[in-house]
Amino acid sequence: MHELSVCQSLIDQVEQIALDHGSKCVASVSLKVGPLSGVEPTLLQHAYPYASAGTVAAESKLVIELAPLRVSCEVCGCETEAQLNWLVCGACGDCHTKLVSGDEMTLMRVELITLKDMNNV
Repeated sequence: MHELSVCQSLIDQVEQIALDHGSKCVASVSLKVGPLSGVEPTLLQHAYPYASAGTVAAESKLVIELAPLRVSCEVCGCETEAQLNWLVCGACGDCHTKLVSGDEMTLMRVELITLKDMNNV
């Protein structure tokens, strides 16, 4: 299960972001994950609590947005959604396409809790 090591690397990034902003607590971490990213979102959700335990993100929530699988057609120029293992143009049906999105795993947002936030609670 390489999702645990992916989560550990993610937590390293999140801890650096928290440190850079003077925060000692993370509320949520948001990712965008494509179907060709090489990671399974469900396994990321399961691995996240183990990777974040004992860190500034220990109580945080992992939010995963699924990225669409999109291709750009080299024949007609259209950009359309595609299916796994069937990366053809949705407009003209040609197979000469380039992947536009769907292979990414991107850290989109880290919601930090600052001392000011904690004092207002």
